[in-house]
Amino acid sequence: MSTPNPLLQTHGLPLFDAVSPEHVAPAVQQLLAENRALVAKLESGTETPDWDSFVAPLVDAGERFSRAWGVVGHLHSVMDTPEWREAYNAQLPEVSRYYAELGQNLKLFSRYKALRDSAAYDSLSPVRRRIIDNEVRDFRLSGAELADDQKPRFQAIAEEQASLAAKFSENVLDATNDFSWLVTDAAQVAGIPGDALAAAKAAADKAGKQGWLFTLHMPSYLPVLQYADDRSLRETLYRAYATRASEFASDGVSPTTHPEWDNAPNIDRILALRNEAAQMLGYRNYAEVSVVPKMAESPEQVLDFLRDLGRRAKPFAERDMRELRDFALSLGLADLQPWDAAWVSEKLRQDRYAFSEHEVKQYFPEPFVLRGLFGVIENLYGVSITPDEAPKWHEDVRFFRIEREGQLVGQFYLDLYARESKRGGAWMDSAVTRRRISSGLQTPVAYLVCNFPGPVDGKAPTFSHDDVITLFHEAGHGLHHLLTQVEEYPVSGIAGVEWDAVELPSQFMENFCWEWDVLQGMTSHAETGAKIPRALYDKMIAAKNFQSGMQTVRQLEFALFDMRLHHDYQPGGDKRMLDVLAEVRAEVSVIIPPAWHRFPNSFSHIFAGGYSAGYYSYKWAEVLSADAFAAFEEAAQASRGSVVDRATGERFAKEVLGVGGSRSALESFKAFRGRAPQVDALLRHSGMVTAEG
Repeated sequence: MSTPNPLLQTHGLPLFDAVSPEHVAPAVQQLLAENRALVAKLESGTETPDWDSFVAPLVDAGERFSRAWGVVGHLHSVMDTPEWREAYNAQLPEVSRYYAELGQNLKLFSRYKALRDSAAYDSLSPVRRRIIDNEVRDFRLSGAELADDQKPRFQAIAEEQASLAAKFSENVLDATNDFSWLVTDAAQVAGIPGDALAAAKAAADKAGKQGWLFTLHMPSYLPVLQYADDRSLRETLYRAYATRASEFASDGVSPTTHPEWDNAPNIDRILALRNEAAQMLGYRNYAEVSVVPKMAESPEQVLDFLRDLGRRAKPFAERDMRELRDFALSLGLADLQPWDAAWVSEKLRQDRYAFSEHEVKQYFPEPFVLRGLFGVIENLYGVSITPDEAPKWHEDVRFFRIEREGQLVGQFYLDLYARESKRGGAWMDSAVTRRRISSGLQTPVAYLVCNFPGPVDGKAPTFSHDDVITLFHEAGHGLHHLLTQVEEYPVSGIAGVEWDAVELPSQFMENFCWEWDVLQGMTSHAETGAKIPRALYDKMIAAKNFQSGMQTVRQLEFALFDMRLHHDYQPGGDKRMLDVLAEVRAEVSVIIPPAWHRFPNSFSHIFAGGYSAGYYSYKWAEVLSADAFAAFEEAAQASRGSVVDRATGERFAKEVLGVGGSRSALESFKAFRGRAPQVDALLRHSGMVTAEG
């Protein structure tokens, strides 16, 4: 008797202890065959469609496949071994083909439109009507209204884009993993904090070498750029990081020895395909397609928003840059280079505020940070978080459950540490989505993934304050998924939420990382156990907006570059992509990288993630999140209590987190705040307010 394929499980938690790469192809092929048979049956119906006989079966089939493929995609991200990479990539074209077929199915599209125009539509709940409206919109964006002779080309574009996105991400990971730098002279590692040096020594020991081994993974790379007094070491790692997945070797001069990892051809092809698909749909460019399901009304509105913010921020950024150059001079650096910026900034921060980030880091051991995060969530939303058991994909992964009054609300996996087989960055993704099924209520499950330094010599790692902020950010995404009250799968949790509003709950959570009653409760010095002193906290607050102008224009550089690439750049034309980047930098930036810098080649957000013509979402949503948090500040001021205010938290959960994508994000914001969003709180939180306001 054969063992059941664990990817075909349709209930409970994913069977990470049983699933293996050889399960992928059989599961995907079986599920796609079953789904195609269902589609053939439903598209041939002659009766007027209704929810129960038409929409519900499609939703059920969609979730079943999404669960299986979601596990495969997750493991491809967190366990990117050759076996999982091969299994994922082998099925990716078929999966892309299926979704393209589905999106272009004119018969299904006609039946959705018939349902929308029927009397049955009017009797449906507002949530179900929104789902149908979204389906009609998405069919149009997927090419359902294209002529039959155009659909094969549109489908081929979708398949090729999916493969190129996967290849882009793999190239970045391979190029990142390929580089390491061994230092044997203790003088060269002067200034680097002890925990970073211990990790580098452990890496060297593991490789059978003497000294310190540094890599381009964030826990290794950032401490070198920020603290290493040896300028040549900083430059070496900077050049290697800046030229990943490009035509250059790690010195920024020599040709790469791995031309197959060069992402430039992939970028050109991705942009050309997006542009072609947009024009087939009747739009002028891909940016116009991208904003259709978003809050923003047009690419021009987005560009105006970014440029207006740029005009406000650039004077502050220029002031930050003057201060940095002046301080570099005092350190004997007359020619400040990009690989000096983080090091000089840290020296300036210490000089101005008399503390270092490394000093702060000692107060944030992982167990206390988690306890503090969970405490905020529990006090805001009236829930409890406790450890739970589940099959896992790695021994470092932990699992937790969230309950309210003894009832299970949701569960989540926590995968905190960087690994060679794990793609960089931090993210949240859904494993199971809340919905009402025949057996009762299906509770949601989320993945929370970061790339923090792990334990060294058995000691719990300490997190930088930036790490703490990142953890709170991803937890905010997780809460959006886990605290939803919606019971319809297509708009439950983060599903169906406009992309430029999806960062609202995550960026909102970051604000608590600056509150004294929150911070001091999650600190315990790694050596002494002491809480963070109020004097050090006050210095952190004073330094909070240190170089906020420079940080803001850096984000605007990314967002403008992304939007312009997809709005007015023509692949294959006279203007090069790097020329567009140069124009954007001339408009908003204050640090201009060297000509050999190849930032676009590792810009995974827009070439391998969901942020194409949507990177502006971070700033767009930051306006929403800052304004939302201002409600908590106002409540604390009125009560002379904490910003961790239960009444305001429950209202935020009800009007924002709880409704998911069941209504527009603007409606949800207005329901919580009582008015449209305003930019004032963001500018105030960022310290970018002049005497005139």
